Amino acid sequence: MQHETGDAQEALMQFLYRAPIGLAQTGLDGAVEMLNPMASSLLMPLATSHGLDNLFEVLAPVAPQLPAMVAAFIEPSGMICEGLRLPVGVHHPASGMLQVLSLNLMKLDPERLMATLADATFEVQREQETLSRRLRNAARTDALTRMPNREAVRDELLRLLAQPAAAHDYAVLTLNCDRFRQLNDSLGQAGGDQLLLHLADRLRGALRPPTSLIEAGARSGQLAARIGADEFVVILDGMRSRADAERVALRLLDAVARPYTIGGHEIVCGASMGLAWGQDVAALGQHDPDDVLHDASIAMVEAKRAGGNRCVVFEPAMRERAARRAGIEAELRQALVEEQLFVVYQPVVGLLPDVGVDHAAGVEALVRWRHPQRGIVPPGEFIQVAEECGLIGAVGDFVLARACRDFVDWRRRLGPRAPRLMAVNLSRAQLGQAGWIDVVEGVLDDSGMPPACLQLEVTESLAAQDQDIQARLHGLKALGIQLALDDFGTGYSSLSSLHLLPVDTVKIDRSFVCQADTSPHHRVLIEATVKVAQSLGMKTVAEGIETRSQLDVVRAQRCDKVQGYFFSRPLPADELLDWLHARETVAG
Repeated sequence: MQHETGDAQEALMQFLYRAPIGLAQTGLDGAVEMLNPMASSLLMPLATSHGLDNLFEVLAPVAPQLPAMVAAFIEPSGMICEGLRLPVGVHHPASGMLQVLSLNLMKLDPERLMATLADATFEVQREQETLSRRLRNAARTDALTRMPNREAVRDELLRLLAQPAAAHDYAVLTLNCDRFRQLNDSLGQAGGDQLLLHLADRLRGALRPPTSLIEAGARSGQLAARIGADEFVVILDGMRSRADAERVALRLLDAVARPYTIGGHEIVCGASMGLAWGQDVAALGQHDPDDVLHDASIAMVEAKRAGGNRCVVFEPAMRERAARRAGIEAELRQALVEEQLFVVYQPVVGLLPDVGVDHAAGVEALVRWRHPQRGIVPPGEFIQVAEECGLIGAVGDFVLARACRDFVDWRRRLGPRAPRLMAVNLSRAQLGQAGWIDVVEGVLDDSGMPPACLQLEVTESLAAQDQDIQARLHGLKALGIQLALDDFGTGYSSLSSLHLLPVDTVKIDRSFVCQADTSPHHRVLIEATVKVAQSLGMKTVAEGIETRSQLDVVRAQRCDKVQGYFFSRPLPADELLDWLHARETVAG
């Protein structure tokens, strides 16, 4: 029996001697009772001024808290600390990194402690490399969609730009949602994020793998990335021709344009796309990824200006147009601050049953810009820029407030001789803005404007878009405001669906009216529009009357009202009152 006990003790000592980890048994004060060779080797770099007689003294420079931890551990046994990392302060002979020890300290019984020590240098190195890799990937990944972000796109473009010019068989596509701002307002941020996630999935699904440069070995092919709120980039490498790239672009646009289901609603969100072709980039001497992205974005804006839901290829002449638009945007922002904008009014004339006219039937409010250096800026130069840069809502709110104040002032000054209706154009941005109906109600209250005397005009294409837009139109009608369908005949609706739109008046587009006296086809279209509108209890207005013969045609078709240069150009408020007085004098 004693022989077996001796063998067991010898085996235990051999194990302690050969164990690949450091083992140390101590008293509660740290005095070493047993130390195996591995523990001695690991602790020796720390034992510069002390021997290895007391573990706490050896570890004091890197773990001074150990005596307090032991004193605070009142249980008779158990784990005091586990996996405590201790920097030794010397370089590891194999890796060259600063050596790190891992310490576990256990209370064996009321009198003894057991410490285990291990070299954790390589483990720490692996953890740091993993963390660094994850941080690099996170810095190159969009948090919402998990797509590559702008940094990843720039890295890939740097690689492509460094290739010989003959190898520039790639295309850079920038894609922007045509209606995201309005949809985000109506859906809320959570709904907007869901839409972006669906759109990202559509893009990935329409491309061949790999779609992410973060994937190992993905250095060519097709990449889809998100670089802004609703702005995405697709890089197509290895294209045989620009025509091939354009075909891929059309496939992406088709994928994005399919309806989405968000919160139980079916949403349609097309996109505009700009394309920069690698061979053209090389010919222009581009070397900066940001310049390439900028050129593609300029082409994308051109696609949006052309109506959206299309791809436009970048051309150098677009830069000058983009710079001019940027200048107009900056000056327009200043114009809003300095009140350089003003409102003019075009008379809307009622057609009486006989050959007479009602000059005070109404007016349409139109915005103008008096630039301090350039004078009057035509609306065609700044309205579309305002729409593109998000200022059209502020411009529209200014026109609405000023028009209502002027209308109330005219009624106070002229009484029954004042115009009876004020028409104000309604922009997509205003109608898409959450809470905008409250803004309108506030304008009515502040100005004293009778709601029944205000007519808000919405384009046909906007009114027919989706249920949310139509719900807001119904909300405006609930205030007692009249609604008009502007530019009828140029949008998406038709005579058969006119009854679905909550409008009181249909304004026949000038493109039909200008040919009314020369084209039987256009006369038939006007006649059909008038008859359908009248059957639905709606009024009609013929826009763009410029000649007596055009007036005679629309009168014969029984239009209710007309407007155009035949009667008057848009006039400042004071000149409008003079115009009304002159017409009243002639009639009298």
